[in-house]
Amino acid sequence: MEFTVLPDCPAGAALADRVAAPKRIDHASGRPWIVGDWAVGEATVTEAGIRRLAVFGHTRPDDAGTVSALGRMRSLHDVDRVASRLPGVFHLVASLDGAVRLQGSVAGVRQVFTTRVDGVTVAASAVDPLLRLTGAGLDETLLAARLLAPGGAPWPLSLRPVRRGVDALPTGHWLELGADGRARSVRWWELPEATLSLEEGAGAVRSALTDALATRVAPDRTISADLSGGLDSTTLCFLADAAGADLVTYHVMPLDEANEDTAWARKAAAHLPHARHHMLAADRAANLFDVGYTADTADAAPEGPSTWASGLAHIRDLAGRATAEGAALHLSGFGGDELFGRMPACAWSLARIRPADGLRLVNRYRLANRWPWRSTLRQLADRSTFAQNLIEVAGRITAPPPPVNEPDFGWVFAPRMPAWATPDAVATVRDLLTTAAERTPEPLDADRARHQALSSVVFEGNTVRQVNTAVAGTGLVWEAPFLDDRVLEAAFATRIDERLAAGRFKPLLTTAVRGLVPDDFLARRDKGEFSAETFRGIERNRDRILDLCEDSLLARLGLVDPVAFRSAVLNPGPMSHHLQPIQTTVACESWLRAHPQDSGENR
Repeated sequence: MEFTVLPDCPAGAALADRVAAPKRIDHASGRPWIVGDWAVGEATVTEAGIRRLAVFGHTRPDDAGTVSALGRMRSLHDVDRVASRLPGVFHLVASLDGAVRLQGSVAGVRQVFTTRVDGVTVAASAVDPLLRLTGAGLDETLLAARLLAPGGAPWPLSLRPVRRGVDALPTGHWLELGADGRARSVRWWELPEATLSLEEGAGAVRSALTDALATRVAPDRTISADLSGGLDSTTLCFLADAAGADLVTYHVMPLDEANEDTAWARKAAAHLPHARHHMLAADRAANLFDVGYTADTADAAPEGPSTWASGLAHIRDLAGRATAEGAALHLSGFGGDELFGRMPACAWSLARIRPADGLRLVNRYRLANRWPWRSTLRQLADRSTFAQNLIEVAGRITAPPPPVNEPDFGWVFAPRMPAWATPDAVATVRDLLTTAAERTPEPLDADRARHQALSSVVFEGNTVRQVNTAVAGTGLVWEAPFLDDRVLEAAFATRIDERLAAGRFKPLLTTAVRGLVPDDFLARRDKGEFSAETFRGIERNRDRILDLCEDSLLARLGLVDPVAFRSAVLNPGPMSHHLQPIQTTVACESWLRAHPQDSGENR
């Protein structure tokens, strides 16, 4: 599904034919409003006189209530009455008295992209329609930022596609398209005040997750799901089963024999006898680090290269298996760690929210991670602002990775440029980060841990959206219920000290699903680790990766030293953090080769 939204003006209407889409919904004026391609059941349109509201995605609109609310609206701000109560994940578009409001989901699973065409702002649910309108070329500076590891560029740079003139809507904002062709973004969503106790928050999370599954489960619908053995995916499988889904699960067995995920996945499968379960071998090629994008996946990443590109083969293989079972929707536990786990800055926040109890918990973290007292106290005392921290991070992008026993309670996860990045690439990325600090000086929340959690949730939302672009045409859509707006609100409304109850693993989630998920699963305290798959994949695909060093397109753009990159591939180092810059570089190089029109290869 993708669509383009046009303003209610003659210049906007003139662009409709250039979009060349099979479906169209009009403004009350008769001018084209939404043009695109979507399946039956993916769009719900409500009318109240000359006002119109369209919802795209998995949700449950209250038809009578929506018509009534639409008729009473006096401005686009009043659309909050509908947007703030719908469950699921969706795009919402309103046409109200000549003006348009468009928004996606907070986490960005449903995002809004904009560009200017012939003097008017045009918006779309994906980058592709805007590329077809504008032919927007590569922004080499933003491509350079995709080399940062781990995880690429931090928020807010993480939102931006590597395309000149194409922008993403800021987190928690909606877009207004005026009848004059101009546009502005308006913030409508902020993190809720954290006031709920553990029990209150757990009740809210349980209700929100139940509604999230209800929007996706139907009696005649087969749903596939990850069953990794971890708490997040296991929870979704039990929720889907309780909702009556015809469930098919997939578990990829890990290479590391110390990883207990397979044992837990088998236990979960035994408790779900009505589902069909599949165990995929650990050493299958699709499960290992691969070269990322290839010529047959040229349409998989119009926004730019993604950090998960080395897993593209697994994603497409799984899509083929699931659709063969009749599934059109796949559940994944993306977002569970970010909502219910511990962020690095939690110690900093706890020490301020409840100093006595917080400091005791900080000391437990210190002992568990072997943090020195001096560096722990120094981090706790830090009072830098978000903008100051982002500038500090910019100054450290060429420093060696910090020691594993060194705490970092800053606002921003501190990424590094690869050792083979050129001085020009480093300078470019450093300038991007400092400029971002100037243009977006305020964090997503005044509390560091909540800012980190939401920025990480946005990263996961971007991942789910980009995965769906990669599997477009397979018939399968990836869904991550933990990233639904109502689920986020329930989790973030719970006090941090309650969400991190001492001695318990993900206490908010385990309390929320007690009685739905068997108790022995809720008592598990560890997580699987999968760096072995990356090491094995680099070993197996070394020749293919070395081929990327030959006549490197990144080198042509002046971003990497191919000789130094080749040396790293031949000797990646013994630790998992040595692999992360290789992953981002392979993603960027393979993406350029799959998009020769952007690399300058055909110029």
